[in-house]
Amino acid sequence: MRGLGPGLTARRVLPVLRPPGPRLASGPVAGALERAMDEMLRRSVPATPAYELREKTPAPAEGQCADFVSFYGGLAAGAERAELLSRLARGFGVDHGQVAEQSAGVLQLRQQPRETAVLLQAEDRLRYALVPRYRGLFHHISKLDGGVRFLVGLRADLLEAQALKLVEGPHVREMNGVLKGMLSEWFSSGFLNLERVTWHSPCEVLQKISESEAVHPVKNWMDIKRRVGPYRRCYFFSHCSTPEEPLVVLHVALTSEISSNIQAIVKECPPSETEEKNRISAAIFYSLSLTQEGLQGVELGTFLIKRVVKELQKEFPHVGAFSSLSPIPGFTKWLLGLLNSQAKDHGRNELFTDSECKEISEIIDGPINETLKAFLSSNEWVKSEELVRVLQAPLMRLCAWYLYGEKHRGYALNPVANFHLQNGAVMWRINWMADVSLKGITSSCGLMVNYRYYLEETAANSTSYRSSKSIKASEQVLSLVAQFQKNSRL
Repeated sequence: MRGLGPGLTARRVLPVLRPPGPRLASGPVAGALERAMDEMLRRSVPATPAYELREKTPAPAEGQCADFVSFYGGLAAGAERAELLSRLARGFGVDHGQVAEQSAGVLQLRQQPRETAVLLQAEDRLRYALVPRYRGLFHHISKLDGGVRFLVGLRADLLEAQALKLVEGPHVREMNGVLKGMLSEWFSSGFLNLERVTWHSPCEVLQKISESEAVHPVKNWMDIKRRVGPYRRCYFFSHCSTPEEPLVVLHVALTSEISSNIQAIVKECPPSETEEKNRISAAIFYSLSLTQEGLQGVELGTFLIKRVVKELQKEFPHVGAFSSLSPIPGFTKWLLGLLNSQAKDHGRNELFTDSECKEISEIIDGPINETLKAFLSSNEWVKSEELVRVLQAPLMRLCAWYLYGEKHRGYALNPVANFHLQNGAVMWRINWMADVSLKGITSSCGLMVNYRYYLEETAANSTSYRSSKSIKASEQVLSLVAQFQKNSRL
């Protein structure tokens, strides 16, 4: 999954991509397995009762759902599970004949003067017909002991199979959407427990927090001790059915000002072992990690930030600055794509000013697009103080445009930016050499960005972004965007 902190990241590594091909190996063994799958689905997926009997039909035997769970667990991860999920999506969805019939009934009633109750019942029949059969299976599995956890894992398998092109098509996408909607209901904020992690938390919890950290990896026990110690806070959501099982984790640094680099947070020791409240004026959200890939798209991160802000306001009522310190995944890839396209176009340059081109060429001693692309790809450029100095201005304005100007369906292309802007944050400050780790240089040329949460404005900002796709940004960001528009000729 994408590295999104803050913005969600899951610590589940996908296998090496395989080319699409036959779902299962051919032969008698595969044929027997396919027949077993069909038989299992036939027995496990409950039939849709007639509308009049929908509340009178008894639930399927618990053993039927348990058999499906057991059968699924016995399949090999990858192609076999993908095949079963594909058959479930294709063969046990909506009855399109029933949908057409009920739709025609609703349209006919709307054209004739009838009592409102008759029309409402016809619409209810249509809604009932639009429920896919596999939803009933998921619903009954959720009632089993450990059933919700199983469904989270099943959706993770489904997402992985889609990413690997093992399953494709509208039926699979529809089933993923249905399951995501069900999980969103089960994992709504009312069912989530907010828990704080300290050095005195159970070892199992500390271990899980360390393993789930996907943004700034934990190196050792002293590292995790520092991240849950003085001037630091770590919170997670757990579900009421699985207490002390982290679902999404948020790390916070308590600082005297809004941090401009991650080194000061994850590497440097806090000012003292005892917190002095008068030294704290800002809360920095520097890592947000999802531990369950099957919960992608469920609004856990947004809920967690809101809950943590309330907790911090209780503990530090004088703190007025809330901000993220976020990576910019995808910036280096985007920049290399620009350099590559310009290199192919006979060395065309539309990214740098003439004076910048001259200075960069003198340092790298070669064609600017090709040579700079090689430097940025290998991270060699950070070893040259001169190159770091001369690249600061152009990369800052290019990054500002990437965050502010590059869009996907009208919203910010960068997933972390989109996450915080949807929450109502302001794109506040872009920071140079803010993450000099190998990961930071590789993914975002060492740049990071603060998304600042002005609590009294977040609701209005969120509404404006979601409805009109308007990005709220600071003068620094807007100035850099203006410089890009003036100096770059894309």
